[in-house]
Amino acid sequence: MSDAPGICDFGWNAPSFSLKGVDGDIHSLSDLKGPNGTLIVFMCQHCPYVKAIVDKLVRDANELRNHGVHTIGINSNDADSYPEDDFDHMVAISKHKDFPFPYLRDEDQAVAKLYNAVCTPDFFGFNKNLGLQYRGRLDETKTSNVPDAKRELFEAMVQISETGEGPRQQIASMGCSIKWKLG
Repeated sequence: MSDAPGICDFGWNAPSFSLKGVDGDIHSLSDLKGPNGTLIVFMCQHCPYVKAIVDKLVRDANELRNHGVHTIGINSNDADSYPEDDFDHMVAISKHKDFPFPYLRDEDQAVAKLYNAVCTPDFFGFNKNLGLQYRGRLDETKTSNVPDAKRELFEAMVQISETGEGPRQQIASMGCSIKWKLG
């Protein structure tokens, strides 16, 4: 089932968190944030929308580091109902795709709820003060790659790194709904 997040709530402050990464360590937002901006991506392994953009996400995360923007991947999906989204699969995909960012497990889904994340992928682009400036899509890709698509997320995060403010025109991301645990 596909879903899309709401429009950007400019200036909304990123809630702090501490989550276990695929490296086995606990990571906090304060330790991972970038000097010029932070991109938080709610993602998973099974979603066809994520599969279609993961290589572009890796490319953009690598390039954004040159602009002082750090990327954080978070998987909040219910791994009991979606075994492909479990921790071992997270470790495997992060190694296979050579993620240049920490990939964290939100086992109790508390962080996804704090952020009001609704889908995978769901992008939250923050300025250096952790004020939200982007809640759009990576590009026009949905479940099939669109070669040479305008790099909307990348361009927005570069702008945020330089000015502290994101573009006022944003197109929401689309993806599979977060797989919430029952109860």
